Amino acid sequence: MPERWRQLGVLSLAELLALSLWFSASAVLPALQQEWNVGAAGSAGLVIAVQLGFIAGTLASALGNLPDVWSPRSLMAGSAMLGAAANAALALWVDSLAPALALRVVTGAAMAGAYPPAMKIMATWFREGRGVAIGILVGALTIGSATPWLIRGLTALPWRHTLLAASGLAVLAAIVVVLLVREGPNRFPSARFDPRMALAVFRARGPRLACFGYFGHMWELYAMWAWIGLFLFASAEAAGASGYAGMPPSTATFAVIASGALGCWLGGVASDRWGRTAATIAAMATSGVCAATIGLTFAGRPALTLALALVWGITVVADSAQFSTAITELSPPAYVGTALTMQTCVGFAITNVSIWLLLPVVNAVGWRWAFATLAIGPALGVVAMARLRAAPESLKLAGGRR
Repeated sequence: MPERWRQLGVLSLAELLALSLWFSASAVLPALQQEWNVGAAGSAGLVIAVQLGFIAGTLASALGNLPDVWSPRSLMAGSAMLGAAANAALALWVDSLAPALALRVVTGAAMAGAYPPAMKIMATWFREGRGVAIGILVGALTIGSATPWLIRGLTALPWRHTLLAASGLAVLAAIVVVLLVREGPNRFPSARFDPRMALAVFRARGPRLACFGYFGHMWELYAMWAWIGLFLFASAEAAGASGYAGMPPSTATFAVIASGALGCWLGGVASDRWGRTAATIAAMATSGVCAATIGLTFAGRPALTLALALVWGITVVADSAQFSTAITELSPPAYVGTALTMQTCVGFAITNVSIWLLLPVVNAVGWRWAFATLAIGPALGVVAMARLRAAPESLKLAGGRR
């Protein structure tokens, strides 16, 4: 018992450090827009490039069954080092948009080897309480994704040094994995190479519905994370305010995204106690309402905008880990890593559409209504999870707690 919690701690630390690479370019985007004369299309491209790399990496990983036929520890450590190198190369040698986009694609591909394998490792330590455990892991990922905003908010580092700081954290992640992380006693059966298993997660009704719920969730999540910072900057400027509750907009952005760690833990507790479908439906319903209404606070009282943004930050990711946990419970045990990787691959493909569309929507109708388009995803996700709740396969979830 003590060892599995130690492993949860060190693996969560590794995820936090490694995932600091994800939004490192987004956090310095205002500086890049000014220095490189980057417009709306280029700004969206820098965000989407990571998603595209992640999609390519997860697809290759799923087709090759890499998380199941390779050591997930080695895959995770090597991927963190590759991502750190690509991000550092951008900081040290790049002076224009095109090579920056290429290196962000490589960074995203590296993250494909740092995220799904970590969930598989965690599942080998937890049979009971798996929802909480993976929730804490995804919470660490959430804080890691927000870390570049904190670096920018608390320091006066130039943008290149901010990127190098994120690369340094990813190197520390690889060291933590190599020295401290190991698989637990509940290992999954050995797998043989079978590319057909990449699509197996979509053939059976239970995993398919869990994936559909996840896809609705992903339509909202990364677009919110990608653009909430610009929204907070623009809202404060329009209101004539310098920040939010004494914080500059960059630090407020970190607080909003990082608050998702609390949501991940609460979502895990609720999921293990009341059921996977119950927890995910509640989280998506709440975050969908936040997406539909936060624009109404634009240019209004900063305290109200921040309060609603924090609620959204908590609920938008509270269900994320539970979709992954459901896949570990509904999929063939020998190919859990492949199923998780394929689920995330398609989910992140969907994020590209919502991330890319949001800025044109802002240009067309303004921030007051733009985020409301993200509410479509959780609404459809609620329908999928309600159907799973009514299906007999749901009895496999959380020891029969649907």
